[in-house]
Amino acid sequence: MNSTIGLVLSGGGYRGVAHIGAIKALEEFGIVPNVISGTSAGALVGALYAANYNPEEMLAAFKSIKLFGFSRYARKQPGFVDSSSFEGFLHDYFPDNSFDSLSKKLFVTATDLLSGRAKVFRDGELIRTILASAAFPGIFTPVNIAGDLYADGGILDNFPIQPVSYCNKIYGIYVSPVKPMQIADFKHSYDVVNRAFQLRMHQSSRLKFRLCDMVINPPELGDYRIFNSNHIDELFEIGYRSTFMELQKKASEQHYMEEY
Repeated sequence: MNSTIGLVLSGGGYRGVAHIGAIKALEEFGIVPNVISGTSAGALVGALYAANYNPEEMLAAFKSIKLFGFSRYARKQPGFVDSSSFEGFLHDYFPDNSFDSLSKKLFVTATDLLSGRAKVFRDGELIRTILASAAFPGIFTPVNIAGDLYADGGILDNFPIQPVSYCNKIYGIYVSPVKPMQIADFKHSYDVVNRAFQLRMHQSSRLKFRLCDMVINPPELGDYRIFNSNHIDELFEIGYRSTFMELQKKASEQHYMEEY
């Protein structure tokens, strides 16, 4: 029986860059996941990884994404940014636009707004599935797939571990930590909505951590806003450093156990 290594990648906007740093550290320790489950930003990173892009190429992709601009604004749609405006950008990275073209098994979670259920995609068209999974409610327009309307997978499952539950080993990267806030931090309605969204996601996600062999959950990521692209290199370094240190710690513990 072939060994399967599962990787769970949470949502988190630009904090998802930390996933890329974590993947780099995993591979440096000889851990190469072959089954990936992601939602929102984790779906994009997972798709890039499954398409054999290396960490440097994935980092460059995030640096080149421009989320906001006049050409992206939605008109007469339920959202400020038109999700379909990113199709061309993603087509450059996924020219075959198919799950079947990927070299690793990929599961992408999105939220079906009509049925109120989480939907796991694993085959068929890839690009619109990624866009649906990352369509943060109220900011990005929902995505129509086969007559159903989908939005951010993190609404119902921001740590989609179930699709990789059959794997021999499971590593989880969670980039949406909740940090304490002060009254002065709530300056806009967005701050209230985003806080409520974060609290709901975090509560359900943390219950699944125990199902992983290892979870990387850097608390310092809570200092970064999900739509702020000014700290990409820092976010990458946090993901890399946190994962490297945790793997180094586990390796030392294993060496100690073998000696004694």
